[in-house]
Amino acid sequence: MRIFRRIFTKSRTPVVGTFFAEITEILGFEPNDISSYHKAFTHRSSNKSDESGIPINFERLEFLGDAMLSAVIAAHLFSKVPTGDEGYLTKMRSKIVSREHLNELGRDLNLVRFMESKIPLSNFGDNIHGNIFEALVGAIYLDKGYAYCENFIQKRVIIPYVDITRLEGKITSYKSLLIEWCQKHKKSFHYDVFEDNGIDGQRFYGVRLSIDKKVIAKARATSKKKAEEKASQRAYFAFQEKINK
Repeated sequence: MRIFRRIFTKSRTPVVGTFFAEITEILGFEPNDISSYHKAFTHRSSNKSDESGIPINFERLEFLGDAMLSAVIAAHLFSKVPTGDEGYLTKMRSKIVSREHLNELGRDLNLVRFMESKIPLSNFGDNIHGNIFEALVGAIYLDKGYAYCENFIQKRVIIPYVDITRLEGKITSYKSLLIEWCQKHKKSFHYDVFEDNGIDGQRFYGVRLSIDKKVIAKARATSKKKAEEKASQRAYFAFQEKINK
């Protein structure tokens, strides 16, 4: 028996490795097929393909993980909020699986340390954290099935982060909220977007947000969308009392 154990241990040593051990700690169970998890952290810049010539990267797993997250979260909300209508449930699910929240989840688990890429990690935006978190969920589903996937989402997403009362008051898009308020009260609004190269060649975009032809807020960020959202947030705080009436 001791000889058998020594042989078995030696035969597994090359397979286990640091990656296997660290992924097992994150998952809370041992993977059956570790290759799915390697794929979940492989960026397309690695230019890898399988024996059939199909590209190996996390993008398909990301798609699958996104669907699994939506399904499990939807089922949880359906059960926990029996009075919620379709619109309410959809809005709450969007808050839980928002890109901002998924990025936070991936960042908390420090998943980027597993990334295999020919592009420096410093060149990736914040969304890489959420993308590989979704890919990890997709890998769990392929490897272990729905029950394990659901348990992981319960453990890593729902239990530590999903507070229904807090989420009800959470604003996911200041721009959408502000536009809705302007339209409701028949106020004109305009986002004046211009490129602002900033310093050291880093591209920035500047935004001036005007309401009723008066500039209310200004902001700058690395994309037009982010700059508009930041300007909208500043405008929201300027009109907060009126908006929340």
